Amino acid sequence: MSAPVTVSVTRHIDPSQETEMRAWVQAGTSLAENFDGFLGSGWVRPSQDSPEWHMLYRFADADSLARWEASPQRAWWLEAAQGRIESTRTERRTGIEGWFDEPAAVESLSPAPVAPPRWKQACTIFLVFFPLSLAANWVLGHTPVIEWPLPLRVLLTVLVMTPLMTYVLLPWITRKMSWWLHR
Repeated sequence: MSAPVTVSVTRHIDPSQETEMRAWVQAGTSLAENFDGFLGSGWVRPSQDSPEWHMLYRFADADSLARWEASPQRAWWLEAAQGRIESTRTERRTGIEGWFDEPAAVESLSPAPVAPPRWKQACTIFLVFFPLSLAANWVLGHTPVIEWPLPLRVLLTVLVMTPLMTYVLLPWITRKMSWWLHR
């Protein structure tokens, strides 16, 4: 199962077309809400008169996102803004920054989840980090790697643990502990 994917798109528009922009953004959100896996969207502007809009949308997994991005509904929506809205940068985020989805100053078009307190985040990370670290050190202690210099042993441990934590264990524990994290 793939992790949730957040897409951030920077767009430039003429500030005098703010009303049209808001309507266009709302139309895109309304279309995306009809797709399985859609988790929400929003936008951020540096200032009231800024021509730059940072649009955010989130899907439950890469497959759900791909269905939205390949849909005729999205193509129609993007075409409606052709010539008036310029997309300058797109980023996809699925790793560490998506673990707890800490809210920012986002004008939300759909409700955003409230981030759990930092101490709960730390406890949740500890629940997987400690046993994984213990297991990694035990395994390395019973292999010829134990003879390697400390920096190389630590490098090997980090290279193994980082992807496991980012893509497997933290998403898993976050789902399992959501009842407590978001209480």
